[in-house]
Amino acid sequence: MLGFLVTQSEIKELHYLLKREMEEILFDIQDSRIDQVVKQALEERYRILFKLFIRIASPNECKKYIFPKKITYKKY
Repeated sequence: MLGFLVTQSEIKELHYLLKREMEEILFDIQDSRIDQVVKQALEERYRILFKLFIRIASPNECKKYIFPKKITYKKY
């Protein structure tokens, strides 16, 4: 296990960056122009970011970013 020390201002910055990145991934996953393989990679990345987010955010805030179990990808 690895660990590192961060200041309160660094935690706020991490919090902001993780939220922003997760929101962008959720937006991209619903884009019909993106290939299925790319969406699966985005989903994997989202899960990793969410695990980091859990460590610095409150439980109420984490509930907002729980990844939906099943997302149907629109195919055109």
